[in-house]
Amino acid sequence: MYNYSDFDEAFVRARAAQFRAQVERRLDGSLTEDEFRPLRLMNGLYLQLHAYMLRVAIPYGTLRADQMRQLAMIAERWDKGYGHFTTRQNIQFNWPKLTDVPDIIDALADVQMHAIQTSGNCIRNVTADHFAGAAADEVADPRPVAELIRQWSSDHAEFQFLPRKFKIAITGAAADRAVIRAHDIGLQIVRQGGEIGFRVLVGGGLGRTPMLGQVIRDFLPQADLLPYLEAVVSTYNLLGRRDNKYKARIKITVFENGIEAFRAATEEEFARIRPQFTGVDQALLAGIEAQFAPPAFVAKPVDFYEKSLAVDPLFAAWAGQNLTAHKRADHAIVTISIKAHGQTPGDASADQMRLMADLAERYGYGELRISHEQNVILPHVARADLPAVHAELLRAGLATANVGLLSDIIACPGMDYCALATARSIPVAQELATHFQALGLEQEIGALKIKISGCINACGHHHVGHIGILGLDRAGVENYQITLGGDGSETAAIGERAGPGFAYDEVVPAIERILRAYLDLRADRQETFLQAYRRLGAQPFKTALYGEGARDAA
Repeated sequence: MYNYSDFDEAFVRARAAQFRAQVERRLDGSLTEDEFRPLRLMNGLYLQLHAYMLRVAIPYGTLRADQMRQLAMIAERWDKGYGHFTTRQNIQFNWPKLTDVPDIIDALADVQMHAIQTSGNCIRNVTADHFAGAAADEVADPRPVAELIRQWSSDHAEFQFLPRKFKIAITGAAADRAVIRAHDIGLQIVRQGGEIGFRVLVGGGLGRTPMLGQVIRDFLPQADLLPYLEAVVSTYNLLGRRDNKYKARIKITVFENGIEAFRAATEEEFARIRPQFTGVDQALLAGIEAQFAPPAFVAKPVDFYEKSLAVDPLFAAWAGQNLTAHKRADHAIVTISIKAHGQTPGDASADQMRLMADLAERYGYGELRISHEQNVILPHVARADLPAVHAELLRAGLATANVGLLSDIIACPGMDYCALATARSIPVAQELATHFQALGLEQEIGALKIKISGCINACGHHHVGHIGILGLDRAGVENYQITLGGDGSETAAIGERAGPGFAYDEVVPAIERILRAYLDLRADRQETFLQAYRRLGAQPFKTALYGEGARDAA
């Protein structure tokens, strides 16, 4: 895992001191709110519906145990005892007082963390596959490259005031667990003729105009990565619209100019600037890669693990749902669901964070990951230790065996917190989870991704949910649109709007009608909802939602 250099340490400390002075000037009236706003946003501080919110960067979703423990301390000392993990692998504190924020930022710096560029029209936190460095299907660990991009993009003078915010995601496997096609730039590590390089996509994004990224380069040699990224972002910075913030994202720039014209402009800029990159970036990458060496794995017999599977049905159910294959057969990747039925998706209490840090230290080589799906990962756990890990999680209420199932819902904070939201997200997620748990249908339904957004900005990724739910305001009343068939994986698709929206109290019954139709129509128990939708098309599900007149209603 990456440790700060002296430069990193000095940079973060200087920014913390600078922001402390800015807060003092706001508090004594030297700065108006309008003057303070761009300064606080550069440091991840938002003014939400009820209070300030501080968004803390967790670069490429990777945390050390001591960092998780520090987040728990911050939650307990300066917030309301919990934090909220987001779809950008960050953590948000929803209730800090402005007077306390400089102390929080200093506390983050104490463990090599910060809130820089978690807001603003700049390159945001680089996200990555949450199984990076551990997954059995991985070509290469994407985190060293993500760290290189973080260092390149941090305080980059040319890219601090882009037309709009800019997001980069990277995966090191063919299976896309980072939703790269829904990002401004998506990177997939690939191997061609023995050489490592990248498949580069541009122009993805959700929000009010959802689009999937398009391939701009099928294979980009690793040595060309930074100059090519610089060329892409520079081209966008030049061509991107600044007259209308709703048309300012790179997806619109690519759409309006066409991928071929955008590619030509990028390649021209790349050819111009490539000679300026003399290999210093590759030397830097080599040093970063050394810090991401695998842990000193300890081989342990798996007999106790296998015996526990046979005799403990609770453990077997959890292992079947929440474990993923590791590069080593005697280890596993553990996904800790922080979505117990009825709980707020993504929220973790200080006690839970401390427990997860303890488990990482005792059983996981000190590493944790945050997934874009708002869960916590122990990437390296010996199978021999899994029964003990499960027992600890069970005692803490963190052993919900629902990863990848209906109740493993992505939900934005919605109107409970966010000043931009037009409807509630959290209560919808909670009611869906408890309703289908009470019906006993969750396991029967099987693999399903429901994603909920409380406004058109799509922070809940509803466009790429197998079932997406978008909350809107219709004449002062919450109205929820349902989309079907979305997918954030390597077979990515934007969901299709089913038809007219539903009132708040109609949402759960509407989803039940869709899923009962799926259970009736699926070819067999192995056919997932998404597979059935792709085979049958939308019409049977629209009929289930709206009746026989569904074709006209839609």
